[in-house]
Amino acid sequence: MQQVTKIIFISLLAIVMISMISLNVFATSEKEVTSHSRHVDKLKLIDSKTIPHDQTYKKTKVGGISGITYNPKSNKWYLLSDDRSENSPSRFYEANLNYNHRQFNNINIKNVSTLKQPNGNNYISKNQFNNDSKNIVADPESIRFDPWTNNILYTSEGDRNLGLNPFIRFSDSNGNFISDLPINETLKMDTQSKKGFRNNLAIEGSTFSVDGTSIWTSMEAPVIQDGPVPTAKSGALSRITQYDRQGNILAEYAYPIDSVPHVGDNAKTAENGVSEMLAINEHEFLTLERASVQSSDGSFKNYVRIYKIDVNHASDIKDTSTLQNTQVTPVNKKLVANLNAEQLDKVDNIEGITFGKKLANGNDSLVVVSDNNFNKSQISQFIVFEVVNNET
Repeated sequence: MQQVTKIIFISLLAIVMISMISLNVFATSEKEVTSHSRHVDKLKLIDSKTIPHDQTYKKTKVGGISGITYNPKSNKWYLLSDDRSENSPSRFYEANLNYNHRQFNNINIKNVSTLKQPNGNNYISKNQFNNDSKNIVADPESIRFDPWTNNILYTSEGDRNLGLNPFIRFSDSNGNFISDLPINETLKMDTQSKKGFRNNLAIEGSTFSVDGTSIWTSMEAPVIQDGPVPTAKSGALSRITQYDRQGNILAEYAYPIDSVPHVGDNAKTAENGVSEMLAINEHEFLTLERASVQSSDGSFKNYVRIYKIDVNHASDIKDTSTLQNTQVTPVNKKLVANLNAEQLDKVDNIEGITFGKKLANGNDSLVVVSDNNFNKSQISQFIVFEVVNNET
């Protein structure tokens, strides 16, 4: 009888242990999924903060913030300046952003790293480029923390006038060059101005896939062979591209840019484009669309929307040389936030977006940042949102 009881006890213990192991495996896999894959239905404004126009750090002017990324492992933020080595050499900052679910407390710059070329030199300015054949000018626009290596990925828009194509590069956390990621030939310039990127409208956005296996980039506006840029009367199609880590093109999709909003009869200039993208899960992304309209008096007004896009069911156009007179299904997009409808004193030149730390209630936070163009009439604006889902 004792032997039977012992056998039953051991059997029950084994069942309990197996159940606990199964539950633990399930919980672990669930945790791994939720730590990478997200859902975004709407954004709730928390607060905003600005960096003073005249702020400096280690003899560099803090401004031109065109990209932002967050390292959840160390709670560090990286801010990319799009200074073309005019004020100081091209660089990025390490910062602490201190906020909670109620308010944005402060921004502390902790370090600055100069971006290096493959030859180990700093990037140079346009004026220096005319007399220097060994170095190039960078126009840094997007920065991402690499979840696999803890290194940095950043992009440059290039410059047709200088004969420089856009590029995607990896650096270490000190800015030292590691490697290049080859870009799609469709995006590169030609000598007849019939194909490739438009000046200052090239690779403006980037993001790692949620599993880190691939890199996505977004063009601010259509390449020349895909047709004209957006106007007040019509939108346009730009391209978002998925690369593997060796630079092979996995997929490419057409992105439908809105027509330029709120263009008056006396507007001097008006443009709209994609200033950044951010992976939500394996097929959904957030995109920043930023329009800028210059009035007759020379002042600018910015209109910024955050969309959620879905690449499922969109046409893969990686082998399509031109989108003109071509039937394609673009990505589906849905408005998540209109920053001009939020309670903000000003909406400036928003160019960067990233997920941040988890809030006390378990929801994700999202931070966007504006590029002040080193202009006194503009601001370096950081805006933090709470990510809200329909099921929460």
